Amino acid sequence: MNLAWAAVGGAAGLVAGFLLRGVVFRLSVPAGAPDQLTCPGCDTHLPRWPALRRPALRCGHCGRALGTPAVLELATAAVLALLAGRFGGQPVTLALGFLGAVGVALAAIDIRVQRLPDRLTLPAYPVLIALLVIAALARHDLAALGRALLGGLALAGGYLLLGLARPGQLGGGDIKLAGLAGLVLGWLSWWAVLAGATVGFLLGGLASLVLLAARRVTLRGSISFGPYLLAGALLVILVKGPAGHLP
Repeated sequence: MNLAWAAVGGAAGLVAGFLLRGVVFRLSVPAGAPDQLTCPGCDTHLPRWPALRRPALRCGHCGRALGTPAVLELATAAVLALLAGRFGGQPVTLALGFLGAVGVALAAIDIRVQRLPDRLTLPAYPVLIALLVIAALARHDLAALGRALLGGLALAGGYLLLGLARPGQLGGGDIKLAGLAGLVLGWLSWWAVLAGATVGFLLGGLASLVLLAARRVTLRGSISFGPYLLAGALLVILVKGPAGHLP
């Protein structure tokens, strides 16, 4: 772990989380509902990018917080610090950091409303692929880029088949998110793609058992799977580390 790079990643994560707070607030609505553009406390219209205007974290009229203060920023900072500390200095760091920041935002929305909005997931594809192309050219490693693209297709395809086999257990948002995770896991190795998928399901299954025991969900209920998919991918990325550490 490179502490200097971890500090840089943490600082970048604080900024990214701060800027994403407005996006998370707007998109934390049920599927099909319009964006949340007014304060839930006083119904005052909010700026499209509250992070770019003061006050950034609260309604300027009634002072109500736009989400839990500091949690999104600290979570994003922690994820980017871990990734930068592990991969700092490598061309792929930007791609990993981008997915880390977007992943935290998507996980926050999924936890709140069990939804992974296309308006955040789909635009991430061209940006992430472009960052991987830049990394591949910088490393002169087109094989890694090809493996990343195939890894994204493989993981999204696998989740699609599981979704068709067990309707209601996996949503379209989970499938699209799996494709994003597969891109970075595939960049690392095929082992990472398989391990990422496996660890995500193990974490989701363990969480379901805990919630069932605590009577927070029923056997017919469902949980937000996106955070566990992302957590599994993050764990595998950190364990796998830079190219060459594991097969």
